[in-house]
Amino acid sequence: MTRKLTLGQEYLRDIAILLVVALGIFLFIKIKAWTADMSTVKLTSSGEERSYLLYVPKSYNSKTPAPLVISLHGYTSKPSDIAYSSRWNDLADEEGLITVYPLGYSSPTYWHIFEYAYGGRNVQTDVQFISDLIDQLEENYNIDPSRIYVNGISMGGGMSYVLACSLAERIAAVGSVSGAYNYPLENCTPSKPVPLIAFHGTEDTAVPYDGGVNSAYGITYPAVPEFIQAYAEKNQCMKTNSIPQEGEIRSVKYSHCAQNADVQLYTIIGGGHTWPGDTPAATPTWGYTTQQIDAARLMWQFFEQHPLPANE
Repeated sequence: MTRKLTLGQEYLRDIAILLVVALGIFLFIKIKAWTADMSTVKLTSSGEERSYLLYVPKSYNSKTPAPLVISLHGYTSKPSDIAYSSRWNDLADEEGLITVYPLGYSSPTYWHIFEYAYGGRNVQTDVQFISDLIDQLEENYNIDPSRIYVNGISMGGGMSYVLACSLAERIAAVGSVSGAYNYPLENCTPSKPVPLIAFHGTEDTAVPYDGGVNSAYGITYPAVPEFIQAYAEKNQCMKTNSIPQEGEIRSVKYSHCAQNADVQLYTIIGGGHTWPGDTPAATPTWGYTTQQIDAARLMWQFFEQHPLPANE
């Protein structure tokens, strides 16, 4: 038997529905406004048309070399999504960065982070795209070649790690949020060690913090702390420090590494598959979003300390 709602309950239900709809419209408008100052740029890479969103701050001066930050979206996501979640454009205005948000392959959107070919392509197809993107930007803007950085979320975080393995001569450092580290570490043979800063929630159900299988896709992931430690060992880091934090944040830094290629992991206790510092969703499908730290700002602090070595 269906229970009939009272007038008061119906009123509260209707108000709740209106609030959810209003929030959805508000976020849609905000994302549209957020992307209004960005331009879509196309290029041909590996014989295919690719594209990216580009943001150039008003303070840009062609006489002054500008750092470049490349930010990669997750699986089924879009460049505008990570632009909004990360707020890298705010930092671009404050710090004089040029920021770009490349688009992965579509239907659905994805990056090649596996060692095997997918859809007739392989991981080097996307590596070449990012390299060509950098070439195009260097032709059109005064990019500081010693300060080119890559970051991403989920599959985009995994792709950032792949680029550290494959474009080390061009990428100064990488950042990853909820990174999907599918590419085997033993296949990662960079021309030089690349600094890495990572963020991961302990309650991430898409890319489990403790490793294991994502039942939705049947993909096995390594345990995040063990993977980061192994990456630090590859960078020949000699010292490990637990960095004092408050509340739900834990941090471990690996230092005294070859060519100053430090590695740092921020663990969010109870955190989900979300970008730290992003606006929490009305219905948190991907789990809890911490407001205690801002991943992009911490990444930038880390990036600033890690330009390419002078001999690069």
